[in-house]
Amino acid sequence: MTDERRILIVEDDATFARTLQRSFERRGYRVWLAHGPAEMEAALDEAHPGFAVVDLKLGNASGLACVERLHRFDPAMLIVVLTGFASIATAVEAIKLGACHYLAKPSNTDDIEAAFAKASDGNADVPIEGRSTSIKTLEWERINETLAETGFNISETARRLGMHRRTLARKLEKKPVR
Repeated sequence: MTDERRILIVEDDATFARTLQRSFERRGYRVWLAHGPAEMEAALDEAHPGFAVVDLKLGNASGLACVERLHRFDPAMLIVVLTGFASIATAVEAIKLGACHYLAKPSNTDDIEAAFAKASDGNADVPIEGRSTSIKTLEWERINETLAETGFNISETARRLGMHRRTLARKLEKKPVR
């Protein structure tokens, strides 16, 4: 098996991670699973992946930090970010930090492989959709934007947003409704 077919999945939802793992294995990939940044670090040296799938929200951690680390590890690695918290701010940050694509959940293996395949191709024919943004979405985008600006420092982010650190921590602990 060559390095091009090695994939690291960084996902805190164990059931979804196992589903992706089995699906990629059936397609000929060698798969490593990590449920957070620490496990990802441990798997990197062994795996040497050419591909990575990273969940944006990993418990209390941000998947954006994982994207940045994976890109530093191998700038040629193709990284797709999956999220139930899709926002323009996090999409832009993910791409700036080294992701080749950003997909909203629910996404499947076909969607992810398609994202890997068109990593270097832009598509000017993508439909422009007009969609209103809720207050909660705007709040989440601002929180993520500020987290990225502060290097994912929760205390500094809370200070800049004018909220108590515990309030911000509680907001970051919440899981999306799927």
